[in-house]
Amino acid sequence: MLGLLPVVVVLVTAAGVRDFVAGTQLLDQRAADHPAIRRDWAGGGCRTHLTGHAAALGTDLKIVQRTLGTRGFTPIPKRWTAERTCGRLMLNRRLARDAETRPHRSEPVIHLAMSDLMARRLTGASTLSWRTPVKPHPSQIPGGNNE
Repeated sequence: MLGLLPVVVVLVTAAGVRDFVAGTQLLDQRAADHPAIRRDWAGGGCRTHLTGHAAALGTDLKIVQRTLGTRGFTPIPKRWTAERTCGRLMLNRRLARDAETRPHRSEPVIHLAMSDLMARRLTGASTLSWRTPVKPHPSQIPGGNNE
């Protein structure tokens, strides 16, 4: 399995925006752009606010939450997918730094980053990341082999 996750809707907000407010905007945008999708996933904190809104849009909203009685770190598959995706986005220099002054400018960069990830997985190609250390050629090292 390649683990391809198509990015359908992206919303970048300021840190102070409440989850249910952003979730409402995401549901509205997804319903408008992709009406054929009938299932959405949300975290447990959005249960009371988004369930009714999703039902009004004709969407089956599944709440992802931890199993009762579990202690310590236990990965939850749907949440882990979201966390792993955020980690992969941080491999892109423009998303790892606060270079953009407006949140909506980061949205196309996220689409580009996910398209690049999907293309690399489909083709099996590996590209250098900006974090990958590159060893200099010996001729570039002072006192190295200058032949």
